[in-house]
Amino acid sequence: MSQATILLILGALFLIGLLADLIGRQTFLPRVTLLLIGGIVVGPSGFSLVPAEFVEEWFPLLADIALGMIGFLLGEKITIRAIRQRGMIVFGISIGKVVGASVSVCLALWLCGADLQVALLLGAIAPATAPAATYDVVRETGAKGEFADTLLSVVAIDDAWGLLLFTLALATASALGGGQGDVAGGVLAGFGEVGGSLLLGIGLGVPMAFLTGRIREGEGTLAEALGLVLVCTGLAIHLAVSPILAAMAMGSTVASLAAHRLRPFHAIEEIEWPFLILFFVLAGASLEIERFAAIGGIGAIYIITRSVGLYVGARTGARVVEAPPVMRRWLGLALLPQAGVAIGMALIAAQRFPELAEVILSVVLASTMVFEVTAPVVTRRVLRLVGAAE
Repeated sequence: MSQATILLILGALFLIGLLADLIGRQTFLPRVTLLLIGGIVVGPSGFSLVPAEFVEEWFPLLADIALGMIGFLLGEKITIRAIRQRGMIVFGISIGKVVGASVSVCLALWLCGADLQVALLLGAIAPATAPAATYDVVRETGAKGEFADTLLSVVAIDDAWGLLLFTLALATASALGGGQGDVAGGVLAGFGEVGGSLLLGIGLGVPMAFLTGRIREGEGTLAEALGLVLVCTGLAIHLAVSPILAAMAMGSTVASLAAHRLRPFHAIEEIEWPFLILFFVLAGASLEIERFAAIGGIGAIYIITRSVGLYVGARTGARVVEAPPVMRRWLGLALLPQAGVAIGMALIAAQRFPELAEVILSVVLASTMVFEVTAPVVTRRVLRLVGAAE
């Protein structure tokens, strides 16, 4: 692909982002949904204005950069002070929604005749949410206050619970299939990945917190913040740990320790939107419309039970930890988006169980399309109903 073609495509994608932002200001649709729809239209499943070769080559890199930035920005919401203020509420709601979504999907699929391995794996994938989509809806609406901060905090720690649950499900499914599934080993592997991500983020966050404020605000701060976010993301990929979780731990460390803690976050916020445009449009372009025809009843069951499980689980968790009534009633509905983390888990499951690959990939990819296009609309509506949005 020539340089001229690449530049033309990148320019067109940025203009799609501009159009999505303008339409989003005038309609009920959030720009995330509009960007994904735009990606579907111009991608291989639409008019093929963006070649599949471009999507395959650029999307993985841009996804890692965008998620690294989002993880770092989410880390600002999980400071030591924030944990003291709402730690129990965040942990209660997050654990409730993870258990609720996983159990409801797994049980429903199994009772409806699905293979137990498939039910376990899809149940473990179900709790995964979409940090990037949720964060952008919150930012687009200008949502502030306890509800918005709690929502972002819950989304931020989803990766940790998701990794633990998914590695356990992989080991259990392998054991059920007569393989060498070591359930205890799976749990340890999950803890190892989560622990490695946190250690990497904290290890980079401490020197970053020391640097922040010692470099003159402006281009130097931007170079510092962007450089360390990219280093953190790259090292996480190299070490086979979670990039978004590592970046989140780094952001949390900086926000907790730095004297001028807001500078690096403001620097990243100023440049993140172009990367998010490319990420969401290419995410839409990577979705395959034809997957809808393959999901059948199992896909419908997954979509319905995941939605119900997330809502009921979050509401139950909020009640247990005595969260405010507005969080009990509405927070679960704001957690519906599903994206890259779920797809990544599905790809890992497909590699481990090739005989189950078709059904798992079809269900997760098709449901991701449904949730990514529709769920941000629900999240935006919830933020306005509770009075968090401007």
